[in-house]
Amino acid sequence: MAYLEMEKQQIKDYILKNLKRTLKEANDYLKYPFIDPGSVYDGNLWDWDSFWATYALLNMTKEIAVELKEKVILHAKGNIYNFFDNQLEDGYIPMMIEKTELKEPYLNIKHKEGVIMNMCKPFLCQQIGLISGFIEDYTWVLPYKEKIKKYFDCYKKYYYNPKVGLYVWADDIMIGIDNDPSSFGRPKFSTANIYLNSFMVSELKAAIKLFRAWQEEESVQSLQGELNELIENINKECWDKRDAFYYSVDVDICTREFDWFHKGLGVFWNTLPIKIRSCSSLVPLYVGFPSKKQAEAIKNHLLDPTTFGSPWGITSLAMDEKMYNLEATNNPSNWLGPIWMVTQYLVFRGLMNYGYTAEAKALCERIIQLLSQDIQKTGTLHEFYHPMTGEPIMNAGFMNWNMLVINMMDELEQKSSMYELIF
Repeated sequence: MAYLEMEKQQIKDYILKNLKRTLKEANDYLKYPFIDPGSVYDGNLWDWDSFWATYALLNMTKEIAVELKEKVILHAKGNIYNFFDNQLEDGYIPMMIEKTELKEPYLNIKHKEGVIMNMCKPFLCQQIGLISGFIEDYTWVLPYKEKIKKYFDCYKKYYYNPKVGLYVWADDIMIGIDNDPSSFGRPKFSTANIYLNSFMVSELKAAIKLFRAWQEEESVQSLQGELNELIENINKECWDKRDAFYYSVDVDICTREFDWFHKGLGVFWNTLPIKIRSCSSLVPLYVGFPSKKQAEAIKNHLLDPTTFGSPWGITSLAMDEKMYNLEATNNPSNWLGPIWMVTQYLVFRGLMNYGYTAEAKALCERIIQLLSQDIQKTGTLHEFYHPMTGEPIMNAGFMNWNMLVINMMDELEQKSSMYELIF
């Protein structure tokens, strides 16, 4: 990437100059310092957003002053403390905490009212593991060990479908890939989303490492059993042999009897594949449970120029899906095609994990050109981009997972990945 040295330096200079904007101090609704995404999300603490910001910031600590490095660690720990500070008795943790006129997070209020909505996405243990691995200390979070167990218990109680052995979204609110058609607009508790289940694999892996560090062998064995079972069920229910691709699945499947009808052979399959090719289906490559053959098939899908492989990166929805759309929209954010940096990193790291270094390098080069172009034209970075032109779509000043481009550059130069600290 010698010919991109100027562009790489331009991106690094911009990010290093602006990264302090993501570090927010404690306030009346978040007791501990924390990390936010920037732009329109200023002052909000989010689950997977804070994980990826921490993932990027810790990677850059060798290039910043010592006092700023300590501040990054302080704020990263604060993310975790804030989530636990807002955990309810049954283990529920909200996905997002924001400043409002309410006395506690809206999601906690609804949960107390008996309304089951989605909870903190499975990035809590991954973020704890990332921080702990980086500072080489697992004792700072030891007082919260029982809270972690309650967090998993809450997932099992409200979001686990025992019939199929997979986790489901309670609804389509704040699901990460906000308007992924395999979940968005669908009935409550009906979708075992491949994003959710894949990252739960990562979360269980991270938790195993934590409890092993705390010498809790009984918990380690229990979590390992859950992990093995979950991977088996994902491959059984979500892997489509014909398409050679992972899909989210509908779990609202049963024989619907009426009077004397349907008394013969009923529905014997547990799930129905929701054959929408979203970037959610690319997450398994990052998590690492597909076989080499499965990984190669996913790689072929994501590089296909008629589906995910656009000139400027990997699209958030396959370009030949009927829902493909590039409008500027918030609430939900648009994941129906635009280029998102977190997707680029997930695919990049997945390719690297399976030895597809050349493909990872080519993707990284496209992203460097994309972000450099944005800085040159607008003086800032945006939340997501047009896959055909590389032009920004909306939310100027967004930082968060845009910073992962530096992780990509560093990992291509054989620097250790933050990924290795977690598992």
